[in-house]
Amino acid sequence: MTENRVQSPLRVVLTDINTAVVEAWRAAFADTPEIEIRKGSILDEDADAWVSPTNSRGRMDGGVDAVIKRYLGAGIQLRVQKAIHSRFAGALPVGSAVCVPSGAVKPRFLISTPTMEASSQNVSETLNVALACAAAFQAIHQQNNRAPGSIRSVALVGMGAQTGRVPARVCANLMWSGYTLFNDHSFEDYDDLRSTIVAQLDDIESAPVEKRVRIAPPKRATPRR
Repeated sequence: MTENRVQSPLRVVLTDINTAVVEAWRAAFADTPEIEIRKGSILDEDADAWVSPTNSRGRMDGGVDAVIKRYLGAGIQLRVQKAIHSRFAGALPVGSAVCVPSGAVKPRFLISTPTMEASSQNVSETLNVALACAAAFQAIHQQNNRAPGSIRSVALVGMGAQTGRVPARVCANLMWSGYTLFNDHSFEDYDDLRSTIVAQLDDIESAPVEKRVRIAPPKRATPRR
């Protein structure tokens, strides 16, 4: 895990057709004015990358996944599933992501990150939104490490708020946690990311829905002299 010492110039757009999600974002991100929030379709967003909440097999057969597949064509699912097979042995764990070329001018990349293992799964009682959102931003770190500046803008929808049945305010707060973690740190791998988030958010179910949690990655041990 390495610390991101320079403020990222990434432009972040949160967009959804669900009014409740948009209003919840405005509350959760009230002190982060650099975030652009609007009601509308992700298909209207001119960004380098779109983030699509998916399932562990990358089957783009429902929700935002299906909308994006219709827009980009069936080949996008093949690219996503090929990346999952190559890097994750065919099953993408919640708390990880793949970033693939879209084959289009807008967006240039699609980031697929699972909010659920199987299609239409209820994840309202899980931390999956925080894990998925943080993983999506981690994928941006990885892509920009491979090709600096290749992703300068990204658009995201309300993760898990539709098919996953996560309440809008909970969705917004967990996405805020994922975004602030991106600004502060870059993880070496997804296992480190998952263990960090679960350790700090494991008891969040008993907290008020208004509560936001800023995730602090564990400090690296001081080298012995």
